[in-house]
Formats: sequence, structure tokens, C-alpha cells
Amino acid sequence: MDELIKTNNPVTLSFVEALLRDADIPFQSLDHNMSTLYGSILHQIARRVLVDDAHLLRARQLLRDAGLEKELDCSVDD
Repeated sequence: MDELIKTNNPVTLSFVEALLRDADIPFQSLDHNMSTLYGSILHQIARRVLVDDAHLLRARQLLRDAGLEKELDCSVDD
């Protein structure tokens, strides 16, 4: 699985998860508890959304189409 986004914004996270669900793209959301526990103090622990390699390009395009390209983890070019 590859990281699709990393964010501290719960609204963005909820929107991305809804987009992925509607597109039938399986995903995992990680670091929810750590972000909740320490995020308000450190502001450095972001929640991550991971997508299987087979769905990564489609998921990235879905986020771009929704205007969330700035949220994408661009460490890997498509």
C-alpha cells in the first residue's frame, strides 16, 4: 500500500474517504489515535490514507479531479 495523502484536516480526510468509498477504491486510514492524542499538542502527527498499488493512479486522479491536488503525496510521480 502507498500513501495517498497525509493531513491534519478532518474535513479533508472525511471528504477523501467519501470520494474513495464512492469510487469503490479500497483504502486504509492510519494514525487516527496518535493524531487525536498528540496532534493538538505537536501539530506534527497527521493522519494518513493508504491505497493499494493497483488503485493508486486512479485514486490520485480522483483527488485531482476533486481539486485536492495540493493534498497528494507527490513523492512518487505517476
